[in-house]
Amino acid sequence: MRLLLISGISGSGKSVALNVMEDAGYYCVDNLPPSLLIDLVRTLESEKIQQAAMAIDSRSSHQLQSVASTIQQLQALGHEVKVLFLTASSETLIARFSETRRSHPLSHHLQAERIASSPLSLVECIQAERDLLAPLQFLGHVIDTSNLSANHLRNWIKDEIAVEHASLILMFESFAFKVGVPLDVDFVFDVRILPNPHYDPNLRPLTGRDQAVVDFLDEQPMAHDLYQDIEHFIAKWLPSFKRDNRSYLTVGIGCTGGQHRSVYMVERLARHFQQSERVLIRHRQNH
Repeated sequence: MRLLLISGISGSGKSVALNVMEDAGYYCVDNLPPSLLIDLVRTLESEKIQQAAMAIDSRSSHQLQSVASTIQQLQALGHEVKVLFLTASSETLIARFSETRRSHPLSHHLQAERIASSPLSLVECIQAERDLLAPLQFLGHVIDTSNLSANHLRNWIKDEIAVEHASLILMFESFAFKVGVPLDVDFVFDVRILPNPHYDPNLRPLTGRDQAVVDFLDEQPMAHDLYQDIEHFIAKWLPSFKRDNRSYLTVGIGCTGGQHRSVYMVERLARHFQQSERVLIRHRQNH
């Protein structure tokens, strides 16, 4: 059976992810206690269900330490198990809770365990949840949903479903340094040293996917040299990540606004590695 475990920080988009999986034909269960995971899988297997997605969150805090061993048991039984962990910056999470006017799911649980009578702040709840879920974050692929719309996140998860059978997925992600470095990248390359198309009035409204911007940067010797250096670095170390049984390797390419130079470099690198690897492309500032 193909199993996807979805976890992450409250407000980071777990419900969105689970809905995407349900639309894709997965049998979905929300807020599953980890202690029930193996029994549920056995039941689903007896009913001939071939793919399922389960959301596990911090409300099962006392059972989270057992998730890693449970995954190993399921894999030993022949099941394909992957973990998707969603996170976001504290600023983003605070804004989302403010918009929905909902309390943090852990607020009442943590308050009951706290000696002091004063209520916990939202920031305290978020940090406590990060600490509780830390063991799960390193079990699978992390997606930083900061500044992402729900529709953008849906599209990213759909892309991942399409290539989920690859031994390693090479992810190229453009971003804006003025917004911040994403939390989900393994390597970060800074392309702000390249000439900026933003200062050309004709190129300013375009992106690094438009031919006029591509032509402009292709004419820059620095762009070619930087591309080669990044490409050689990834090609050299990619086999090591494969030997380490990594499922994902995310390469972040950043420029000032995440519109021209980083997008150009991501697209160019992706075209090269698509010849031999399973590649996904993400553009954070080009929604």
